[in-house]
Parts: sequence; structure tokens; C-alpha cells
Amino acid sequence: MQIKEAPYSKLCSSKNILTVNGQFPGPVLYANRGDTLNVNVQNGGSQNITIHWHGARQLRYPWSDGPAFITQCPIRPGTSFNQKLKLSNEEGTLWWHAHSDWSRATVHGVLIIRPANGTDYPFPKPAAEIPIILGEWWKSDVQEIVNEFVASGGDPKKSDAFLINGQPGDLYPCSRNDTFNLTVEKGKTYLLRMVNAVMNNLMFFSIANHELTVVGTDAAYVKPFKTNYITISPGQTIDVLLEANQNPDHYYMAARAYNSLNGVNFGNTTTTAIIQYRGNYTPSSPVLPSLPNSNDTNASFNFTSKFRSLADQKHPVNVPLNVTTNLLLTFSINTLPCEDESCSGAYGDRFAASVNNISFVLPNIDILEAYYKNIIGVYGDEFPSFPSLNFNFTGDSLPVKLLHPNRKTEVHILEYKTNVEIVLQGTSLLGGIDHPIHLHGYSFYVVGSGFGNFDKDKDPLKYNLVDPPFQNTIAVVKNGWAAIRFRADNPGVWFMHCHLERHVSWGMEMVFIVKNGMGAAEKLLPPPPDMPKC
Repeated sequence: MQIKEAPYSKLCSSKNILTVNGQFPGPVLYANRGDTLNVNVQNGGSQNITIHWHGARQLRYPWSDGPAFITQCPIRPGTSFNQKLKLSNEEGTLWWHAHSDWSRATVHGVLIIRPANGTDYPFPKPAAEIPIILGEWWKSDVQEIVNEFVASGGDPKKSDAFLINGQPGDLYPCSRNDTFNLTVEKGKTYLLRMVNAVMNNLMFFSIANHELTVVGTDAAYVKPFKTNYITISPGQTIDVLLEANQNPDHYYMAARAYNSLNGVNFGNTTTTAIIQYRGNYTPSSPVLPSLPNSNDTNASFNFTSKFRSLADQKHPVNVPLNVTTNLLLTFSINTLPCEDESCSGAYGDRFAASVNNISFVLPNIDILEAYYKNIIGVYGDEFPSFPSLNFNFTGDSLPVKLLHPNRKTEVHILEYKTNVEIVLQGTSLLGGIDHPIHLHGYSFYVVGSGFGNFDKDKDPLKYNLVDPPFQNTIAVVKNGWAAIRFRADNPGVWFMHCHLERHVSWGMEMVFIVKNGMGAAEKLLPPPPDMPKC
């Protein structure tokens, strides 16, 4: 992988962007279940970079996981890093992306993991597999946008377009000739491998006149279900089957942002691509599919709630039943005092974000190195299991004192092989919004979700412990909660964060350290010799 700048033109203007091998989106990587890939990342750009293999468990090997100052120091310009991608039980669609600043806006691509040799998909083999990456485009330089919004303390400038496979579609200016086209043959079925690489929005997606069958998410199969639209979170992948069963013609596929918070400046535009049937006919003008309204929280939540693991003999589930560690994590938008009284955040302050009222501060060297080498003073190990302040998390009028988080670098320690349940609780501070929460190093079972405050007495009675979906990214609904379970059997340092990039910039993240087990096969592997230096 060669990180380098390349010129790209969209929306009637041109700019240089950071790419992998000059491609945007980046190259598709192919693997089979259980493979190990060695990827040499060469930084030929002008800024620091890291690459994260989103959804890969990286068993006992967080050294190649990628988040800057969590598991590695960034790869400096002119240097390289040999990363090892260790796959285990992942099967389906994952993706890779930069994990430093906002570089992932243009540095990303699909990772397709096919069944192991000698095994098959749990559905008829499709005629073709097509990656569909939802992305985003700013006419301005992305790093300048980051610098500007961090300096102002306000919201980032909204993007100028959303993209399907790197193209805005013909509803945007200067984009008709570059619209992505997918040619299909009537009577055949196609597997669309979808990734939401958008920076700050969940997305609605649909195809005019066609029903979709969802068969997987986050490299795990689900019980197939039919739908007219999908909701996909930043970081999430969804596999859908498209049956080409309509009259030969041209049909739009389209995506637009879901935004649940009034007053947030978001790109309220629609990106399109065209499904084009093979054959001799005069195409009619394509019509747009019916998409939910941009603020339709129920449409988003109801779709996400339909996922069920396949849970058959070849794809068993192993939900931890005897929970030994319970955590309640609150996810809030906050404010911090403005240094010079000219900030653009709420109440003239600077926007921040937190988990359990801690707004995470990245250290100067990575936490994994500090943990492995016992370097003192890089992080604390007292991240709380429960919020320090217990309040009506989703109440209407909350005290202003709740807005101000502590800025710290704290981690939470998990003993090896503990059965963990985490309740991810959104709060209504500054209005509340959906939070797509991603955990590195693990997939987890989503055993429950709902609106309002989690009720520890009533809500567990409604958990799905039979066939819950196995995901690495879950959208916690606006002013609601989700409960996840996993077994802490992957030692190392693992990042957990909201996948809305502005929330990460504001501090909505935390770190787990999973301790070693007793046996040799239960311990963190040693680092490679070419780990980047800080």
C-alpha cells in the first residue's frame, strides 16, 4: 500500500487528496476466512498516517490494529510499516481505513473475506459481488476543515456531496458522466457488499423498484430478511442480495443522510448510482427510490432491530450467559470553557464529547507500547465501570453542570476470559443524537436495545440470548441504549469509540486493556521489529 497524494476532480473543481496507490476509493483486498495477510504500508504522503483493519479481531496482535497513539505511533512521511492482518472467524465484508485525524475521508477500501476453501455461502452463490462504498466529498482540503473546526470549537463544515463508489451521481453539478453504473442481467442475483465510509452520518439507502435481502453485517451472517431500504452506520458493513427481477431499464440506487438532531449542519443531499439492465431497449428516465425522511429515527432503529444471527450448525452462536463484568457507559455531547470567548460551540463554549463524563485525551506515545513496556505516566487505569454522576440520562432539561467533562487518559482493565456485558447509554445532553459505537479487537452480541434510560430490572428480561446479531459497530439510537456481550479472550489494548468523526475529535472514546491469560496461547504476542516511532 503506497500512501500518496493524487489529483481528483469532482463538483466542477479539482484538488489533491490522500490516496492508497492513487485510487479513490482505495483497492479492494480479498481473503478467505482464517487467512493472514501481510501488508506493507509505505507513507509517501506529507502527513502522518495509520491504517486500521475495521472488524478484524487481530487475535493477540493489536500491534497492527492501527489507531494512532492507542496501539501505535503514526507512520511518518517517508517511512513504512509491515502490518499483519490476522483473520479468524470473520466471513463477509469488512473494510480498512486510515485511523489518524480525518485521513479516512479518502484513505479507505473494502476487505472481502470469502468462505474458507471447501465451504460455501449460506445462500445460493451470486452471479457477481459488487462493493458499494458510501463516501463523502469536500471541495476544500479535509485537513484544513479539521484544523478550522478544532480551532473554532464548533461543528465542522458540512460536506459538499455524498458518494457511491467515489462518485456523487448525476443530481450534483459536473457529475453526470462519472456516475457509477452497475450492469445487471435479468433473472440473476447479485451480492452488494456495502460499507458506510461517511464521516459523520448514518445513511439511508435504497434501489428503485427493487427489494433487497439482507444476509450479513460486519462479517457475520444474519437470518435473511427482505427490506425496501437499509440504514447503515459509519463503520458498519451490510451484505445484501439484489435480485434483478424488473423490466429491463435504468433504475436509481440512492443514499442520503439520516440526522436525528435539529440544528446540526449536515449535507441534506442525495447521492445516486444507476442499475442498468443488459439488453436492447430505450431506457426511460430513472426515478428515485423512496427513502425514509432524513430525521426518521424509527426507520433507522426498526431496521437495525431486525438483525438476527444465522445461528445454525455451521454458524453457531456463543452468547456469554454467565456475565461476570457489568459496565454502564454513557455517551454525551458536552462543552469545555472557551479560552478566548470566541468559540462556536454551545453557549459560546467549545464542543466536547465524553464516555462516562471523561473526554479522552490522546497521549504522546501509544498506550500499547506503554502497557507492554511498563512505561509509567502515559495513562491511568481508573476508567469507571459506571457514570460518576447518576442522572436522568435522557431527561428533557438537565443541569448545565453536567455539560462539563473531565479531560483524562484513562483505560479500563478487563481480566482475561471474563464475560462482559456493556450497556451503551446515550444521553440527551445538548439534545442527544445517535452514536455508532465501534469496538476494536472484538465482535460482540447485541442482546438488547431500546429508547430512553436502560432499566436494569426490566430490560434484561427482554434480551435476545438465542440468536442476537454479532457485530463490531452498533448504532445506539438517539436518547436510547444498546446492550452488548462478549468474552474478553483477546488480550491487548483495544479502542472503543463513536464512529462519527467529529465526536472522536471531541473525545468520545475510551480504551480497554484485556490482560493476558495463563497459557502461552493466551498472551499478547511480541511487537514486530519495525513498529513506528513517536
